[in-house]
Order: sequence, then structure tokens, then C-alpha cells
Amino acid sequence: MKFALKEAERALSSGEFPVGCVMVHQNQVVATGSRIGTVGTWTNEIDHAEIIALKQLSAKYGGINFKQVTAFSTLEPCLMCFGALMIHGIGKIVYAYEDAMGGGTACDVSALPPLYRKTRVRVFPHVLRDESLQLFKTFFEDPKNSYCRGSLLAKYTLAQ
Repeated sequence: MKFALKEAERALSSGEFPVGCVMVHQNQVVATGSRIGTVGTWTNEIDHAEIIALKQLSAKYGGINFKQVTAFSTLEPCLMCFGALMIHGIGKIVYAYEDAMGGGTACDVSALPPLYRKTRVRVFPHVLRDESLQLFKTFFEDPKNSYCRGSLLAKYTLAQ
């Protein structure tokens, strides 16, 4: 998770939303990603840290058993990222800070179509939560950052 926090710090230092993700296989970091597309007038809602890391993982390590990969993310994966992680067959998701607005890991997969329902992924929340929370507080407290300003996640974060 400390490596994911470094990715989030890199995003924050660029003015981006502070989400970082690393993929680990057999105790080796095999892919990394940080959130992009939250700076400027047009918001990109596709280039999430997990998606960037998954693209890197697939391009470099397509032959490894993805069930043995753990995704570490500083923010609970959204529904899009959770679905992508499941489709890729990632075996474990570890996240730091819960996404009160858009987190997808609490989704009832038993009610979903077979592609998702049959996927087995273990989820471990709140690992180094306070460190991640601080990054999000820093982001939301900065008046230059307009991404998600006034959102449920911003209010939830700043109230802590």
C-alpha cells in the first residue's frame, strides 16, 4: 500500500485526484497507475489509477496468473474499476480509503450476470486508511482543485 500511496502523492503533486494503484505478483510490483484527467476544464472519467495499472499489467505480464495478483489502491475502486479487476481475474483487492460516493466493492455480485457472479475476488479495506485520508483532505482543502468539489465524497472526507 505504501507504493500505492506514493503513486497517489505523485498524482496530487500534479494537481490530480490522489488515487494510486499498484499490482503485486509474488511480492513484486508488476504494474502501477495514478489518476489522470481531473485537471482542467474537461474531466476524463476513464483513466482511473486501476485502469491504467491493469493496462500496464496486461501489456507487460499477460502470461501470469492474475488470480495471484493483488491490486492495492488508495481509494476503494469504483464500480467501473471493480468490474475491470474482476473481469481480469485479479485475486485480491486491498484499498485504503472507502469511497462513500462511488465505491463498488460492496456491490452484491450474486445479483449480477454470470461473468461477474462467478468471479471470486477477496477485498480487504482500510489498509493505511489514515494516510490515504490525509491525501484526500489535502486535495479537497486546496481551492485550486475543482474535481468533485462539493460532492458527497468531498463532504464526507472533510468532515473527518
